[in-house]
Amino acid sequence: MPSIPFIAFTLPSIMFHSASRLALTMFAMVESRLSVVLFHHVLPSVDALLPDEPDSTAFAAQMRWLKGSFRILPLRDAATRLAAGTLPARSLCVTFDDGYRDNAQHALPVLRELAIPATFFVTTRYLAGGLLWNDRVIEALRAWPTDHVDLAPYGLATVSLAGGRHAALAQLLPVIKYLPYDQREAVSADLLTRSGAPSARLMMDEDDIRALHRAGMEIGGHTRSHPILCELDNDRAEREIVDNKSELETIIGQPIETFAYPNGQPHRDYDWQHVAMLKRCGYRHALTTAAGTATRSTSAWQLPRFTPWDKSRERYVARLMRNYFTDGAEVDEAAITA
Repeated sequence: MPSIPFIAFTLPSIMFHSASRLALTMFAMVESRLSVVLFHHVLPSVDALLPDEPDSTAFAAQMRWLKGSFRILPLRDAATRLAAGTLPARSLCVTFDDGYRDNAQHALPVLRELAIPATFFVTTRYLAGGLLWNDRVIEALRAWPTDHVDLAPYGLATVSLAGGRHAALAQLLPVIKYLPYDQREAVSADLLTRSGAPSARLMMDEDDIRALHRAGMEIGGHTRSHPILCELDNDRAEREIVDNKSELETIIGQPIETFAYPNGQPHRDYDWQHVAMLKRCGYRHALTTAAGTATRSTSAWQLPRFTPWDKSRERYVARLMRNYFTDGAEVDEAAITA
């Protein structure tokens, strides 16, 4: 890994941006790479249960940091230019997963003010109401009335809240995430009911999606109900992909060309069969959550993404530069036949 960008740690802010731009431009002379950053929420205020999710003030700062060091492009354009070998130096794309309403309420104004394009990957089952499984668990923990969560009815260990609700959430979510899909849905729904949590509307509606689209943002597919595709049989997985694409195309009135795999880790969350489904469905590009950057040799259906989490500008951008020469993991597509 070249050492040039880390000189910038000791430089004042203006010099840091100049140094980071220069370092990335020099890197691109060796090999042009595409960085893609991933967000989920942009919150109205800091949330103790979601400490890594930016509020609108922090998000605006992060966008300025990125704009100061990178050339931010629309994802479809960047992916096309990457494949053609014409990607500009320091290219970066901004993406959001899941379809949270705060994306339209709090992220969009910042993006418009700074003239930053972004792609929003939307799950469609909950547009008319309801919560993703993980949000059911989060809201259940937020309202949980006792000092422990009894998971014996589900054959799981009890989780204590003595160390704080965020710590309990960090213990609980990974356990529930990889339960079989129908069990995961049932457990998360039951926890929400048992908690007595008030109803919450967290997801976009169709008007929110159209507002993003009218603002020039790209809308992408993210399955209908956010399953881990490897946990489903192939017919059910393909239906999740096809129905989601059809529903989004009906909402915005144009083809959906880009997809993001739920959870998104190669082999664990999706495999070559799901890549083949996307190709059959007419998707031109797809994104994972494998860390790294994409090169011209990266599969167009397995572009990696990265989420920097540092709170200072220098460390935030430096972490992205540290990620610059990492190749994203992929599943082997050799088994896919035309």
